[in-house]
Amino acid sequence: MTDIQENLDALLDRVRVLEDRAAIGDVLSAYGPAVDAGDAEAVGRLWAPDAVYDLDIGLMNGRAAITEMVRTSPHQDYIHGGCGHLLDPINIRLDGDTAVATCHSLLVRRNTDEDSFRVWRASANRFELARIDGEWKITRRTARLLDGSADARELLGRASD
Repeated sequence: MTDIQENLDALLDRVRVLEDRAAIGDVLSAYGPAVDAGDAEAVGRLWAPDAVYDLDIGLMNGRAAITEMVRTSPHQDYIHGGCGHLLDPINIRLDGDTAVATCHSLLVRRNTDEDSFRVWRASANRFELARIDGEWKITRRTARLLDGSADARELLGRASD
């Protein structure tokens, strides 16, 4: 193999990593606007059919359950009262057609009596993703409340795994 071919192959590998990181960032950054708009179908398209959403307050198995969460209470109560789901910068670790992304998330809710907002929930998050039919999809999200517990710290500590 020539130096030119080796350089080209290395460049193509680097471009693919950049494209994958951008695509994963697009998937994760689409969640907040879709869930706050109440667009259950858009939320559902981000997840694999057999995805798991594991929150400290409950477990949702499958895209259908995650989509239904957006359509029902208490989520509908949050968006009609005013809320925002925010992710901080995401740490992404790629491994071929799978990836892990770690970040914090905030759920900000409106105080209607004071016309202000408050952070209602802060969580540690670990997203597991897979390339499925050429598109990145969330296969599992684990979220733990940042309440000082070991679970949340352990989840964040795995960012470099």
